[in-house]
Amino acid sequence: MKRTPPARSRSHWFSLLCLGCLAFGAPLSGADAPAAAPKPVTPPDFATRRSNEVEPTRKVVYKIVGDRKLELHIFEPKGHQASDRQACLLMIHGGGWTAGNPRQGTYVVPAYFAERGWVGMSLDYRLHKPKEGTTVFDAVKDARSAVRYVRSHATELGIDPNRIVVAGRSAGGHLAAATAMCDSFDEPGEDTTVSCRPDALALYSGVLDTSYPGPNHEPLGDRWKDLSPLHQVRPGLPPTIVFHGMKDPLVPFEGAKAFAEAMTRAGNRCEFVSHPIGAHSYVMRTAELFNDAMERTTVFLAQNGITVPVPTP
Repeated sequence: MKRTPPARSRSHWFSLLCLGCLAFGAPLSGADAPAAAPKPVTPPDFATRRSNEVEPTRKVVYKIVGDRKLELHIFEPKGHQASDRQACLLMIHGGGWTAGNPRQGTYVVPAYFAERGWVGMSLDYRLHKPKEGTTVFDAVKDARSAVRYVRSHATELGIDPNRIVVAGRSAGGHLAAATAMCDSFDEPGEDTTVSCRPDALALYSGVLDTSYPGPNHEPLGDRWKDLSPLHQVRPGLPPTIVFHGMKDPLVPFEGAKAFAEAMTRAGNRCEFVSHPIGAHSYVMRTAELFNDAMERTTVFLAQNGITVPVPTP
């Protein structure tokens, strides 16, 4: 059953009334006239700026589909060797499943963790392009394939196969959750004996309820429920931290909150971090918001047993 969009506030309807009056020439005067609102100021997008300043250590192909080579963009800590067994964080970019790339506003996250001793990665995946025959379901398959690749190649990548964190922003948050929840969507012929279940999830303004009408629902069509993380919650899922702004105009806050509550009811560990005036992907907007979110993520992961080993003297 589809979720009903959240009720609009009294101020929302008053704003529409004001616009209607202006459109039809009806003046507003005295106490009825709202004060002129200041123009919104868009904060600098820290994630985009920082992502353009860093470069991965290397790239590896994790999957070939037709003539398309899909890559992992890898950020290694200084002095990293294949003999190391470091924790790994795989970041998935957003873009409504239809746009974006591994660098765009995304490199900032794996680079942050690589600077702190982790192996960070950013994922290339197939976008939703109906004219080319690719869908969101293909993107889900790619995300799951990437985790399997990382786990099965852990030795040569120098990571611990039991400390793999998958993170995502916006639609990437949806794909991250899908690696743990959407078990019906794997690439044909892939070795599914290798688990694609991450050891933890970090979701930043993720699409976690696809029932709301609109761009987060329409690409899935009648099968929206099959890929809705909220509707796939069950016991035994990885520890998850969720960040979501209460003023998100693109991905409803209510869906993220419902997801976190469902995770807790199912007995899963889930920490929900909200921001009262946070817009979409708010944690990526400024250095202060970003660093706070990454620190909270690091603490949550440590509380759940995922840290970088301290080198032996």
